[in-house]
Amino acid sequence: MYTANANRYRTMQYKRVGNSGLKLPYVSLGLWHNFGSLFPHANSREMILGAFDLGITHFDLANNYGPVPGSAEETFGRVLSQDLKAHRDELIISTKSGYYMWEGPYGEWGSRKQMLASLDQSLARMGLDYVDIFYSHRPDEETPLEETMSALAQAVRQGKALYVGLSNYGPERTAAAVDLLKGMGIHCLIHQPRYNLFDRRPEQGLYQVLAEKGVGAIPFSPLDQGLLTDRYLKGIPADSRAAGASVFLKAEQITTGKLEQIRALNDIARQRGQTLAQMALSWLHISPVTASVIIGASRLSQIEDCAGAQHSAPFTPEELRAIDKIVLG
Repeated sequence: MYTANANRYRTMQYKRVGNSGLKLPYVSLGLWHNFGSLFPHANSREMILGAFDLGITHFDLANNYGPVPGSAEETFGRVLSQDLKAHRDELIISTKSGYYMWEGPYGEWGSRKQMLASLDQSLARMGLDYVDIFYSHRPDEETPLEETMSALAQAVRQGKALYVGLSNYGPERTAAAVDLLKGMGIHCLIHQPRYNLFDRRPEQGLYQVLAEKGVGAIPFSPLDQGLLTDRYLKGIPADSRAAGASVFLKAEQITTGKLEQIRALNDIARQRGQTLAQMALSWLHISPVTASVIIGASRLSQIEDCAGAQHSAPFTPEELRAIDKIVLG
């Protein structure tokens, strides 16, 4: 029987999300990979419960997370029903729809049919009456934006979601989507962009839009598929994602120049008394727009290390200039 850590809320920092009453933990746990049916349930359970014991209340999913697609939600639903049911009101659970999930013309993208059918499937897999946040996972150029946003609004009105968000939307489309939702009486709570020390695209207009609109941000891939950790300081480990058959990180992406950048960043992190992963996460929190960051993990010790990022000292101007020189040249 699981008994939650009684001190879980005494050390975790929580930040308000945009112009809302909601607060998220400094780091949130994403169940994108390593939590599906192809992985040992015992390890998934240990990570989920261990994260909650650290004060991590936000668990981020999507309809197609696994592998196999849908199985990450099933795993989470099993842990929720067996271990965390009594704590449901302490949790922020999110899911998304938009990437390919089932066969036929309604199995992906942003139609009202797809979005609402997908949400019903996600709720069934997790054994929930509602999710806290429902996202449009990616923009759909062939579906009117108003239709996709009206599906998000309908999910709230039906009581199947408390808040709505966007993911992978560019600045202009984000601004238009937020305005459409506002016209429907729904505030867009949050945006989930890919953002890390090596991928700075959200700085090119998106974060400015979010600040102006009162929308929070929760970056995903904050450690750039593990590059911003100590995994690659000595090259490519045989058991790493880059050395395997991953479609998300290829060995050819890890050039000599990239390794030199990683080692130089690690030197700054060590001088700050942090691991490289901790520095990469605390760097994202410099912006007040960032409410939380979504980490992935394959074992509990990685989650514990990432949670330690919240205790970092503020960056000095000299450190920030040195980081930018390494990354941007």
